[in-house]
Amino acid sequence: MAGEVLVDALPYIDLGYDDPGVREAAIAMVEEECRRYRPTKNYLEHLPALNTNAFETELMAAEFERIQNRLPMEPLSMKRYELPPPPAGKMNEVSAWGESVDNSMAQLEHQAVRAMNLELMAEYGCEMWKSYLETLVTMQAKCQARLAEVKKEIQDVNWARKTKQTQGGEKLRSLEAQWVMLVSKNYEIEQACAKLEEQIYHKKVQQNGLAAPAKQ
Repeated sequence: MAGEVLVDALPYIDLGYDDPGVREAAIAMVEEECRRYRPTKNYLEHLPALNTNAFETELMAAEFERIQNRLPMEPLSMKRYELPPPPAGKMNEVSAWGESVDNSMAQLEHQAVRAMNLELMAEYGCEMWKSYLETLVTMQAKCQARLAEVKKEIQDVNWARKTKQTQGGEKLRSLEAQWVMLVSKNYEIEQACAKLEEQIYHKKVQQNGLAAPAKQ
């Protein structure tokens, strides 16, 4: 049937892999097949087209376009951290001063938040890191346990394969011994039949009083 694979190798019971020349012969067969293999240009046509933009965001797309066009990266804007006064032409405008005051208040609030974050980090940072490290240790233990489970599953599969192949090898050796015994018996029977035929032939010749001609 289509799709079926005939397994004709039992690595747990087969012998001769380490014999001189076996490895070289296998490598030569692989190289010969590689030389004969001629892939076509459309040998992947049965697969769907690769979507390279599936995980791109707008920011990533813009950055890739900048890199493709070999444009320099825009410098980091520090304008939001500056406290510029109103422009020279708007020194007498109340709205311009209001914008500057609003900007300064935003900067002060930002600095206050930073100071608060530093205080919180000083007070709770160590405990947070301890909790984070405990989480990492727990995750590591779970991963190691899962790794041990996978290794055990792999070992179980290998043991099952070895047991199955060993049982199959014993059966094959038993069948081979039976085959050799039957072939030997057949050969002995053929020899005995040939001997009987020879004796019968000579008896018939003697009964007829004829000299036994040479058998062809």
